[in-house]
Amino acid sequence: MIMDSRIDQKIKDLEDEIFKTQKNKATEHHLGRLKSKIARLKEEAEKSQGKGPKGKGFSIKKSGDAVVGLVGFPNTGKSTLLNQLTEASSKVGDYDFTTLDAIPGIMKYKGADIQFLDLPGLITGASKGKGRGKEILSAIRNVDLLLLMVDVRYLGHLEIIENELYDAGLRLNQHSPGVFTTRKNSGGIKVNSTTSLTYLNEDTIKSIASEFVTSADIIIREDISEEQLIDSFSKNRAYIQAVVVINKKDLVTKEILDENIKKIRAKGLEVLTISAKNGEGLDKLREAIFSRLKIVRIYLKPSGGQADYDNPLILKEGAAVEDACKKLHRDFREKFRYALIWGSSAKHAGQKVGLDHQLKDEDVLTVILWK
Repeated sequence: MIMDSRIDQKIKDLEDEIFKTQKNKATEHHLGRLKSKIARLKEEAEKSQGKGPKGKGFSIKKSGDAVVGLVGFPNTGKSTLLNQLTEASSKVGDYDFTTLDAIPGIMKYKGADIQFLDLPGLITGASKGKGRGKEILSAIRNVDLLLLMVDVRYLGHLEIIENELYDAGLRLNQHSPGVFTTRKNSGGIKVNSTTSLTYLNEDTIKSIASEFVTSADIIIREDISEEQLIDSFSKNRAYIQAVVVINKKDLVTKEILDENIKKIRAKGLEVLTISAKNGEGLDKLREAIFSRLKIVRIYLKPSGGQADYDNPLILKEGAAVEDACKKLHRDFREKFRYALIWGSSAKHAGQKVGLDHQLKDEDVLTVILWK
C-alpha cells in the first residue's frame, strides 16, 4: 500500500535522526519525542494494514486450562517437542518450514489439561509480515506462556526472536507500566509522580505524551523508562510470560552449554535445556511450565461425601471461591450460601468462608447452596 510505504519512510527517517543525535541531558526530551513518534506511526501502519485484504489466519479452538505457545526459528525441534509432550502429531523433518500451520496438542499434567500450539518458524522480519509473521505474532498474543525455543548451535537466533517480538509490541516477563492517564478537553498535560524517577524528567514525559494526548492528567506510580512510558500510551502492547528452551543440548559440551545459559540468564530470562529427540530434560520442562502458569488445583468435596482427588477444578493463582462457583455453574454463584475449606488457605480444617475467600493450590472445597 502507498500509505504504508510513506509511513515506513517516515519511521526510517526518524530512526536515522535518533542514530545521529548525540545523547545527553539536553537532547533527552527530543529523543523521547522521536521514539514516541515512531511508536505512533507503527500503530498507524498496523491500522492501515488491517483495512486491506487479509491472508489466511490460524483457526485454532482454544482448549484446556491454559495455552502454551512454541515459537522459534524453523528446524529448532518445536514439532518434536510437541509430539513428546502431547498426543499431537506434528510433522517432523530436518529442513526449514516443516510446520506451515499452527498445530495444537494437549499435555495432561497434575490434573490440568494444557494446550500447546506449535507455531510456524519465526524468521527475521516477522514483525513486518515475513513468513506469516503477522499471523504468528497475533496467535502469540493469546497464549498464557511462551516457550522461546532455540537450537543450541544457533543461540544468536534468540536475540532476533526477542527483537521481532518487541517490535510487534510483545513484552516478555514484564507488567503493564504503572502509568495512569486521564484525558481532558483542555488544560494541557499535567504530570504527577508518587515515586522518584531515575530515567525521566517532566519535560521528557510531556514531550512523549504530547504525541498521544493534547490535554491529560498523568500519574506515574513506579520508576519507569522512556520505552515503558511510550508503552503505556500504545494500544497494541501485550505482556506475556516467557521461558527460553535450548534444544539439542546433547550436541555441545557441558562447558559451552553452561556458558550460554549464564549469558541468557544475565538478561533476566529463565532458561531450560532439553533434547526433544532423546527426551532429556522434559520432566523439568513440564514442571517449569506448570509452575509458570500459576495453576491452582481445587479438589471438590460434596457435603457429607469424599473429596475427588482425581479430577481437580483448575483455576489461576489469586482465584477466590466466587471464581470456583462461576466455573462450576452459574447456579453455584446465584444460590451460594457459604463454603467450607480444608487446606493451606484455611485457618482451620473445614473453615466456613464466603465468596471472597482466596483459594490456594490443593485446597478442598465444599459449596453449600440455598435450596
